[in-house]
Amino acid sequence: MRIWDISPRKLCRNHLLGEHRELHAIWSILVNGKTGYSRHPETLRWKGKLAGLYIRHRMLVEEMGLRGYCHKSGLNRKYALGLKKQSVFIDPPAKQAEILRNKKCACKV
Repeated sequence: MRIWDISPRKLCRNHLLGEHRELHAIWSILVNGKTGYSRHPETLRWKGKLAGLYIRHRMLVEEMGLRGYCHKSGLNRKYALGLKKQSVFIDPPAKQAEILRNKKCACKV
């Protein structure tokens, strides 16, 4: 489970779509009180930052649109509360870029 702190335009197809899917999972856990992965570090770092998660979702959707994907899974804006910016990182962005480079995928980091 990972929400990258790297520009979506730099992500390969698999990481872009995978992050979008995982963002929806985290959103559901936090908004609907789901218990699966509720204690996962990636979920915990977004607790109280649904506004920031909502913004990240918009960024992902914009990039998906630029790549020709049809997005139909919006988030309810009324739950987009809390901090708008993420300041807690499991791995800092530079380390995340290194992780992606080591995966030898098509990410442009």
